[in-house]
Amino acid sequence: MSFSDSSWTFLHSQLHRTIRQRQLFQRNERLLVAVSGGQDSLCLIKLLLDLQSKWGWSLGIAHCDHCWRIDSEANARHVERLAENWGISFYLETATQAIDSEAKAREWRYQALSDIAQKNNYSCIIAGHTASDRAETLLYNLIRGTGADGLQALTWKRSLGVSNKLNNQQEISLVRPLLEITRSETGKFCQDLQLPVWEDETNENLKYARNRIRQELLPYLQQHFNPQVESVLAQTAEILQAEVEYLEQVAQQLFEQVIETDGLNQELNQELNQELSGTIYIKRKLLQNIPIAIQRRVMRQILQKNMFFNPNFEHIEKLTALIKAPNRTRTDPFPGGAIAIVEDDFICLQR
Repeated sequence: MSFSDSSWTFLHSQLHRTIRQRQLFQRNERLLVAVSGGQDSLCLIKLLLDLQSKWGWSLGIAHCDHCWRIDSEANARHVERLAENWGISFYLETATQAIDSEAKAREWRYQALSDIAQKNNYSCIIAGHTASDRAETLLYNLIRGTGADGLQALTWKRSLGVSNKLNNQQEISLVRPLLEITRSETGKFCQDLQLPVWEDETNENLKYARNRIRQELLPYLQQHFNPQVESVLAQTAEILQAEVEYLEQVAQQLFEQVIETDGLNQELNQELNQELSGTIYIKRKLLQNIPIAIQRRVMRQILQKNMFFNPNFEHIEKLTALIKAPNRTRTDPFPGGAIAIVEDDFICLQR
């Protein structure tokens, strides 16, 4: 097939506008595009290639081989040939041991992409998640149980850490520029341009919860409730993202006001038989008239930043309950054995 420039399409215009309006990345940046070979990632890389002359980007393709399928090596070679035909750099990372879950695979993949970006001085990793993925993620997390944070989990841009390339620290971002485009639109784009999509048979395996949502739940919702359900769920995630960002900013400001560190009250530690040696002190009076939504976010931030575990709803609730609890009320142990105790105007939480 020919890889000559395609005609300018609606998706070209939409992506060009989205990148500019949301300031997802700048002109002349080095962008590492994660390409699986499926329709979403092929649509993404082709759009970026066609827009390259307008933005001056330096593009590279990265492919992660999880070694889950017997055709995974052939899949990798297919993507490599595409990169060669397009005249852009290709990077391959292959798993050296079995990965037994979707969550672990995702963690390995992002780490592999970050390593490639750091070694080759790319500032952004570009992923082909679509509005359909955003809708699936919202439903998946809702069914498992989550708050607004989980429902808006697929965001436009987030940091993956800092590169120390040549001692010149540079933040590496994960960017998802297709979150307003559905999977049906990427499929039509690939079909119209005759892009060689590599079909991944694992996407049809209904033992994976996300595949059941994609193959069974969303089509049911489209047929019986709303034909545009993917788009409206993606819009819901977009609304929640803005609200979550605001609430987190408010909670961060309160977090900085309510925390006191070790040594605030040595007599208090002695009175508790040094049970809470190495303690942080939470000024609970400052939180007592704050809406519960903010109380929970402040307590979650406290646990995340001081207790070295990722708190769940029950952990957050039992700490939040101490804001208005009677004096000397204490929690049962948190993971790692720490406890929290009410002492007058303070909640005392062991590090």
